[in-house]
Amino acid sequence: MPQKVRKAVIPAAGLGTRFLPVTSAVPKPLLPVIDRPLIFYAVAEAAAAGIHEIAMVLSPGLEAVADYFSPNGPMEEALKKRGDAERLAMLHKIHSLAEVTVLEQTEPKGLGDAVLMARAFVGDETFAVILPDDLIWSDTPAIAQLAQVAEEHGGSVVAAKRVPSEAIPNLGIIDADPLGEGVHRVQGLVEKPPFEEAPSDLAIVGRYVLTSGVFDRIKHGAAGALGEIQLTDAIAAAIGQEPLHAREFEGDHIDAGTPAGLFAANIYEARRRDDMAEVIAELGLLPD
Repeated sequence: MPQKVRKAVIPAAGLGTRFLPVTSAVPKPLLPVIDRPLIFYAVAEAAAAGIHEIAMVLSPGLEAVADYFSPNGPMEEALKKRGDAERLAMLHKIHSLAEVTVLEQTEPKGLGDAVLMARAFVGDETFAVILPDDLIWSDTPAIAQLAQVAEEHGGSVVAAKRVPSEAIPNLGIIDADPLGEGVHRVQGLVEKPPFEEAPSDLAIVGRYVLTSGVFDRIKHGAAGALGEIQLTDAIAAAIGQEPLHAREFEGDHIDAGTPAGLFAANIYEARRRDDMAEVIAELGLLPD
């Protein structure tokens, strides 16, 4: 019987070398989108979907990423003295979003290894994986859209979006049969195929709802390039053994894992916020 998703794994152990030199001192998950860090959006999405138990996989030295969701006594005391009830309430809301468990990934062995580290945390439940580089703005949280498909059809679900032809060779592409309403039955997953060999224009985006069986497939799967353990391979290995679906999520997506993508995410978020309207108008960055 399909299970309700109660737990999420957020892999955030990368060193952020594409953002050097700032990431020589600031962890990439704490880079800001206006006034909230990347990692906030991942945790807030999970919480909005009713998922409040989160395992955050971090590299040594990135403890500040998890600390963002812990009470900050000196900051709160300073706000109390100033009578700044609005900002104090904002901090309390952030600190109450989720119960965060930190798991340390000491070697960069890939996304599959990061997820495998959460095996004891997850147990035998169906769980969510949220990649914080992938920002998704939607009325219904993207991970909740996937969870609904998992509850209806069982098995695992990956998030998908249609991409232009020039992007296909850089992405994981889905071979699937449409079932309707944005849901597809997955027949295969192809990592970075040449455009002419791609089975579709549906690309995997960093949201997953997975059954606990993925842990054994990660553990016993072969390592890929550079010794990294790929999550996609472990998910694909389930085809024919359990249901696997793709959900074309409703919402706007930006990959903020590059400087250009993070800049785009800041512009997108600024356009949505009333307190940014004046500067956006002055810079001529209003939507067409």
